[in-house]
Amino acid sequence: MPALSADEESATGTEIGVVAHAEETLVLNNDTLAAPLKDSIPSTPPSDNISAPVVPAPAVPTADFTNANPALVADTNLTQNDLWQRIRNGFAMHDLDSPLIARHEQWYADRPDYVARMMERSQRYLYFITEEVEKRGMPTEIALLPMIESAYNPGAYSIGNASGIWQFIPSTGRNFGLQQNWWYDGRRDIVNATKGALDYLQKLHDQFGDWELALAAYNWGEGAVERAQEHNRKRGLPTDYASLKMPDETRNYVPKLLAVKNIVSNPEKFGLTLQSIPDQPYFTAVTTSRHIDVKLAAKLADISLEEFIALNPAHTRPVILQENADVLLLPVDKAETFRANLESYNEPLVSWQAYRSKKGERLDKVAPRFGLSLARLKSINGLSQHAKLSNGQSLLVPLNGEGADNQFEAFNTHLIPSEKPLGRTITHTVKKGETLSAISRRYHVSVEKLQSWNNNVSHLSPGQTITIAQSSKTHHAVKLGKSHNLRLAVATGKKHLARKSQHRIHVAYR
Repeated sequence: MPALSADEESATGTEIGVVAHAEETLVLNNDTLAAPLKDSIPSTPPSDNISAPVVPAPAVPTADFTNANPALVADTNLTQNDLWQRIRNGFAMHDLDSPLIARHEQWYADRPDYVARMMERSQRYLYFITEEVEKRGMPTEIALLPMIESAYNPGAYSIGNASGIWQFIPSTGRNFGLQQNWWYDGRRDIVNATKGALDYLQKLHDQFGDWELALAAYNWGEGAVERAQEHNRKRGLPTDYASLKMPDETRNYVPKLLAVKNIVSNPEKFGLTLQSIPDQPYFTAVTTSRHIDVKLAAKLADISLEEFIALNPAHTRPVILQENADVLLLPVDKAETFRANLESYNEPLVSWQAYRSKKGERLDKVAPRFGLSLARLKSINGLSQHAKLSNGQSLLVPLNGEGADNQFEAFNTHLIPSEKPLGRTITHTVKKGETLSAISRRYHVSVEKLQSWNNNVSHLSPGQTITIAQSSKTHHAVKLGKSHNLRLAVATGKKHLARKSQHRIHVAYR
């Protein structure tokens, strides 16, 4: 994902929004992953502990450019070749002399089903991104980068608050004009997030002079790369990507992209098959000046709700009320259908509203006023099951008290129910072999509490940080731990214990 700028990095210290590697994975389906590779090779593609809904593979529409937005659709006179070949023709990154590339190639080759799902998901977005990459004179390997960041899943959302196919963290997203509020998350906007990511990559390339270093900075942080280069300069060492000392996740980042490039270049070599993608636009932009329910918009366009959300994942509620967000993406052959149906539709376009609750207001009193059960109100709004009182936030409720169906249960995919710890907190860095049960016993808290404070995490990986609400018991446990570390440092004659690198858990995409 895009790392923080140098200023942000210096302000936060540790949260730089990088994609890390872990030895364990969190699997959201029944896929079974093979044992992890050794020598710091990640056991999963770099999905950055991402939680995401299933995004079905798209059915490629028949192109109809009559009413397409020219800003998003290319010249219709292009020869309709396979898009994969166009991407291959634009490959321009140098080969990297690294054994890591072969290991990542083998990882993907051993998981053909995973590769197939990832490539199928990319069909919706790859033409547009390739167009944008080519406009900027970038190597087309950059169009493959979301495969490393999010496996091209638009619903990708990490425990580190990174979101979208480019995995922007909130602060970096705002730096590149990606608005984020209760109704809308611009980090998930396919068009704007792509332009923001490419702007950032272009800036990094201008700064460092080659794509390997630019990608390292995208992953690790530009300040970190600059410091690593300065460290080498002082010692008379080269300052290229291969010569810098960097964390394992960054060391693997470029080889992983080059492994995907090699698979796209010659899938047969790895026993894989890439489904052909037409070299033509998949989506176009349609403008609407009226607020509208997501479910209704999909119906008027004659597409599935899943397809609509996959193209418009930035709208985080089941009704599109975001001001100035008057552009919807639709398959090119459905744009005119939507326009015609919208013009002839004479019923209300919205069935949801925002209710501004009062701080301390009881949720069990709010829910029945809008025809909802308490559990349904919490589910719709991503509230913890233990929540009883409002903190003054906006709540999504049915319009006119009409009961809401369950259609949008899965829509608020990144509103993960979580009980944030109150008061002072501490962090624990996971060691190899540690489990939730072991950590809960150490700090005298229940596993359920530990999970509720950490976005319902169920699997841990070495180096991951866990937040714990501090009580007298946990304070005592921390003091004991610090005393143990001090004794260990004295016994080994070391002034400081080795600093632990921060890693994150990974979710294998379905």
